[in-house]
Amino acid sequence: MKKRNSETLFNLSGARKESESPQSTAPLLEIDGVSFGYDGHPLLYDIHMRVNAGEMVGLLGPNGSGKTTLLRLISGVLHPQQGRMLLQGRDLQAWGRRGIARRIAVVPQELHVPFAFTVEEMVNLGRTPFIGLLGSRSKQDANIVQEAMQSTEITPLARRIFNELSGGERQRVVIAMALAQQPSLLLLDEPTSHLDIKYQIEILELVQQLNHRLGVTVIAAMHDLNLAARYFPRLLLFQRGIIADDSPAEVLDPQLLRRVYGVNVQVGILRGATHLSVLPPGEEEQEIEREKRSRPRVHLMAGGGSGELLMRALADAHIPFTAGALNIGDSDHALATRLAGEVITEQPYAPISTAALEQVRASLTRASLLVLCPMPVGPGNLALLQEAASAAKRGVAVLMFAPAGTASQAATEESQTAEGTLLQRTGIAMRDYTKGEGLKLVQEMLQAGARVVDSVGEAIQIAKQYS
Repeated sequence: MKKRNSETLFNLSGARKESESPQSTAPLLEIDGVSFGYDGHPLLYDIHMRVNAGEMVGLLGPNGSGKTTLLRLISGVLHPQQGRMLLQGRDLQAWGRRGIARRIAVVPQELHVPFAFTVEEMVNLGRTPFIGLLGSRSKQDANIVQEAMQSTEITPLARRIFNELSGGERQRVVIAMALAQQPSLLLLDEPTSHLDIKYQIEILELVQQLNHRLGVTVIAAMHDLNLAARYFPRLLLFQRGIIADDSPAEVLDPQLLRRVYGVNVQVGILRGATHLSVLPPGEEEQEIEREKRSRPRVHLMAGGGSGELLMRALADAHIPFTAGALNIGDSDHALATRLAGEVITEQPYAPISTAALEQVRASLTRASLLVLCPMPVGPGNLALLQEAASAAKRGVAVLMFAPAGTASQAATEESQTAEGTLLQRTGIAMRDYTKGEGLKLVQEMLQAGARVVDSVGEAIQIAKQYS
């Protein structure tokens, strides 16, 4: 790639002038509390992210985690059902379709063209947002198209038919077409998913050069964790929400990847390499994981931030635990996804479903200790307490965490008994929004031998006995 050509295109696009303008201190892209779903089923929930001009951001996550949907929201094809999206400090939809197309370009996974367009004709399509009503292209348009082709090194292919090119060549053409839009932001949806390793490297090297030399901001959905670690300084891990947003060293954590992808991996730097690599575990690591899974487990029920202290303490003490069911968007859900061995997940604002309850029941069958955090109890999660009470009656040990300040201050005749004192210490009377149903279930668990503790240290000492 010739530096002179890149600089010429850069000056024509004006991208750096916009991003470096002293009058603009806002991030290039800001997503504030965005939620979106299809047919009433939430897919993305409460997304918050800021992308500054010149960044390269990789989006990771299993199939169905919402990566492509997020790119469609950013490109303006879809509209958020909640929250807002700002482009250069202005509401995205306020730019209008033409205004968005002049600032954001999209490279899809595959582009099917029903006509026998040449490569040059394809790249010319990138100038469409800048063409007037008469449809005439200026000399500047022609120059920008030529520079885009030179920057992506496809000039020798100019007269070739697009549909007759190899996969890697077609992807370069699509990137050139996007570049001809003079974008401030380039969105790529798994740009290497259908390419062999040679073209995967070439395409990502090209994108990296465009970012470094032209200052084009890049957001790309990636499925290859190793390529993501090599080419993207910032990674976002998705599971219907942002689970992690940091450097590859922080996001590509083996435990975190296992929770999100459901597979055990090793992460490290291979001899002679400079980037993190994600590999299948060796036999020794697999055996360790099998032993961990076969050991008695601790299951934790929480919600509304009530489990934060104990989850962090359990993780610090290296006590494996499962958690749930927790609603997407709940702060306890986000933390459990990072710390728990398994998280039973429910949709936001939804009551606990039959499927989630079956998972809870299965987890409690394997658990030797159930930890109940001081979560509010309402009609939506009352079924969790019912499962907890059933587990207690079956002999599962139950630990109720009731830190100072959660206990009820009401004094009644019943509270003068030992059982009444324990019930008061749980604080359930202050958190029960089920007309007393939750209180009755807690009372049943206390009668079955549940213990009440008010300190994290005591809870951890008890948990160690069961881990």
